[in-house]
Amino acid sequence: MFDRAAIKNHAKANFQSQYGVSLGAYVLFVLISFAAAGASAGIVALFVVPPMLVGYASFCLRVFKGSQGDVSDMFTTGFSDYGRNLGGILWMYLFTMLWTLLFIIPGIIKAIAYSMTPYILADCPRVRATDALKLSMRMTQGHKGGIFVMLLSFIGWWILSALTFGILGLLFVGPYFATSFAGVYADLKQKATESGVIAAEELA
Repeated sequence: MFDRAAIKNHAKANFQSQYGVSLGAYVLFVLISFAAAGASAGIVALFVVPPMLVGYASFCLRVFKGSQGDVSDMFTTGFSDYGRNLGGILWMYLFTMLWTLLFIIPGIIKAIAYSMTPYILADCPRVRATDALKLSMRMTQGHKGGIFVMLLSFIGWWILSALTFGILGLLFVGPYFATSFAGVYADLKQKATESGVIAAEELA
């Protein structure tokens, strides 16, 4: 089990130390995602948002680890291996949707199982698109409950965000949540490689 409180505290400290660039990256990601969703009945979003998601995962990982964040990461990392990143995220969307069509609970479980996919694609450039999903499932094995609790721990923040008509979410909760979830990936990656669940070379 990962230390949820420690990850959140570390994420908050590093996010706040780079507040300006973290806010800029989050706002840019949200704006581009909404703009793409509204273009051509959302078709544009299918080709723009997935690589942006990988790029934003890369940005959040850098901030969580204490490295200087760079907004250009969202484009250089996300679009530099466009086909791989697009394919990995679209496969993640498809499998999650198919499981959700069966029942809601299995869909939630699978969404959590696949949740490390964007970070794996961002962090491990030699991992193939479909392998990223398989590695995510192995990485989250035994930790799905902890990830679910991590998600629940932000409910209060999101309620406050709704009460401020999304302003708090845009200015604080969104980037704080994203940096924290990057920390979950960093912790699970370390645990998976140290325990031998995943060989280090598989995540090269």
